[in-house]
Amino acid sequence: MGVISVSMPDSLVERIDEFTEEHGYTGRSEFLREAARDLLGEFEDRKLEDRELMGVVTVVFDYEGTTVEERMMQLRHEHEDIVASNFHSHVGDHNCMELFILEGNLEQISTFVGKVRATTDTKTVDYSVTPIGEGDGIV
Repeated sequence: MGVISVSMPDSLVERIDEFTEEHGYTGRSEFLREAARDLLGEFEDRKLEDRELMGVVTVVFDYEGTTVEERMMQLRHEHEDIVASNFHSHVGDHNCMELFILEGNLEQISTFVGKVRATTDTKTVDYSVTPIGEGDGIV
């Protein structure tokens, strides 16, 4: 089994340790292996391959001292072929939310989400995908 070293903020390590203990994991490694498998498997749903999809991506970030908002706009333009809509809102005292509505195939949407997740200083990135087209209840 390979060994990796990962750097992360102390507050995240504390949350992982608390979650690990509360949910009966044997340690951080077991938790991180499961998290990695889940993340890697998110877009491997065979039922979604070769289908047109609608994706909703929500990003929350602190607008002070970060370049996340600028990066989100870069991604919007870089992927204008699949970004159907984009909404920006202020949430609380220091947070912003970007909401992207995407239309494309599984590979296009997963590439976009991967780039959003790779953006430094995001607080949360959530998404969902829904098949669109005939026979799906959405036209």
